[in-house]
Amino acid sequence: MTDTPSLPHLSVLLPTLARHPQEFLPFMSLVQQTTARRLWTGQPLLMDACQGFAYGAGKGFRVPVGTAVALAPTRHPFEAALQARGLAMTTGHTVEMGFGPGDPVFQRGLLGRPWRSPLTAMREFIVVCRELLAGGPVKLRGEYYTLLGRQGATRHPRVRLGLGVLRPAMARLAGEVADTAITWLTPPAYIAGTLRPAMLAGAERAGRPAPRVVAAVHVALDRDGRDPLDLLYRTSAGHLRAAHYLDMLDRAGVPTDRDDWRIAAKGLIEAGVFLYGDPGTLAAGLRGYAEAGVDEVILNLHGAATTQGVQETLDELRAVLELGAVR
Repeated sequence: MTDTPSLPHLSVLLPTLARHPQEFLPFMSLVQQTTARRLWTGQPLLMDACQGFAYGAGKGFRVPVGTAVALAPTRHPFEAALQARGLAMTTGHTVEMGFGPGDPVFQRGLLGRPWRSPLTAMREFIVVCRELLAGGPVKLRGEYYTLLGRQGATRHPRVRLGLGVLRPAMARLAGEVADTAITWLTPPAYIAGTLRPAMLAGAERAGRPAPRVVAAVHVALDRDGRDPLDLLYRTSAGHLRAAHYLDMLDRAGVPTDRDDWRIAAKGLIEAGVFLYGDPGTLAAGLRGYAEAGVDEVILNLHGAATTQGVQETLDELRAVLELGAVR
């Protein structure tokens, strides 16, 4: 008889597009009151996540926070390091700052042209952030970032620097330079068979420990009147049209069709990317991520949150978090 595999640590994604910093408070309170590890956000386009987190800390909700992921073209690494340090000092907790390059269309819209090498850009971004956070002088004249300066040294809780990882090349880079690799819409079998080996190879090449693996996972309990495909569409309609996500899903063996999002949506459910069902089904799916080498799962209930109120969403999150209360 074998022991039942443990669940990964469970965290929470802010499931709404906040229009006021008060909208952060119920979910920061949830983290404060439950076993949730951390409150994460994606890349908000209405208000800055760091400001929302700082507002919540000022209201007394000093909890661990993270970004999964902030898009690097929106800021210089000098500003990113300053924000990360400020959050660590404000919350009093370790901060996870995950960054990603975004797609070429996004890069062109902000920078005038897409990056020739997103890998080089993200390497320079993370290296600059790390050296600034360490308090030392930075002397970099890179292809994408130039910085000759420093921010000074001060004591603060640790800032972990993460990379958004979808494909093997970025996974290898995460192994070389990042503290955390953050995945989105990635099947557990693909994490185990493709991404983690690439991370380990990158870490070995750089002579450093492999990064922690954090996976954002769409979840919802089976309830009357719910259509799981509709919930998944509300959460990931844009991702299921983006070329880099479709390429990742193709590599992972998930059927896709640019003209019919339902084909990819059904494949995501079958691959365990969207966990939908009763608590036992969700627990089994979460164990699959632990077995794939995932250290922490970010529970994403955005789809459900678009069809129900904040209180119902909080109640559903509590029910899912209870699955991991005994690990």
